[in-house]
Amino acid sequence: MQSRFAMFASLSAAACAALLLTGCGDQKTVATVNGQKITKGELDTKLEQQSGKNALASMIQQDLIFQYAKEHNITATDAEVDDKLKEIETHFPAGQFDAMLKAQGITMDDARTLVRQNILTTKAVDQNITVTDQQVNDYLKQQHLTIGAPSQVQARHILVKTKAQADVVEAQLKKGGDFAALAKQYSIDPGTKDKGGELGWFGPGQMVPAFQAAAFALKPGQISAPVQTPFGWHVIQVEATKPLTKDEAIDQIKKQQESLQIQPFMNQLRTSAKIEIDDPRFSDLFPSPTPAAPAPAPATPAPAPAPTKK
Repeated sequence: MQSRFAMFASLSAAACAALLLTGCGDQKTVATVNGQKITKGELDTKLEQQSGKNALASMIQQDLIFQYAKEHNITATDAEVDDKLKEIETHFPAGQFDAMLKAQGITMDDARTLVRQNILTTKAVDQNITVTDQQVNDYLKQQHLTIGAPSQVQARHILVKTKAQADVVEAQLKKGGDFAALAKQYSIDPGTKDKGGELGWFGPGQMVPAFQAAAFALKPGQISAPVQTPFGWHVIQVEATKPLTKDEAIDQIKKQQESLQIQPFMNQLRTSAKIEIDDPRFSDLFPSPTPAAPAPAPATPAPAPAPTKK
């Protein structure tokens, strides 16, 4: 329902790049298959062919962001990085965040670097974002929200495949069944079942429409009737709500604008930077823009006729 791995896509490329740019031609054996050796140099070459360009592009992007932040006195403190990492980790069952990093060959230092990069990028983009009262009013109308009404809910759910199963779960909950125990027993959501179905806090636009509508219609403690989404059937319980303030509405609008402006911002950094690709294998990574066709030369006026003698 929410992407848990998107933030680390570019970091995976960067980690891969570290492998690509070290040990080229290394004859150290990394594996032997029936007596046939596979060398580190061969492995590096294969990695280069498969993801070398993406890895190098990721490293260049990281350098551009850190350079821009330094030039414009934009910082991301260790405390900000720690808080963001903790927030990301809450979207994973206990122990799975570290396992995901390990599976992708990412160290915690790598993760901290990527999170710092994302914070710096967001802060850089935010400098060019302003939110007007009209935008706030339009946002409230679009999201069917009102200042003072719930803007975020803390909820848990149990996801099953069929409505019949959802009806069984709902009936047991209404008889006083333990939500966490039933989530572990019935839920097919691997990200929440072992956490008692906990989803944490979410706001408008973070869940699929049917799920969002049902959750926002509940009061704390209430349990929903079965709700169908593309993932299956959900039984939802809202645990708490937060009233919407104008500042929170502005923050949500900023997030929407950030998502639209980050890519143009990165494009501008690249086009204004002097990037020299010395390895011919990556020479087409940032192709030069096609020069504009020269303007046609103005037509040469025809010479005036020679005067005739009278």
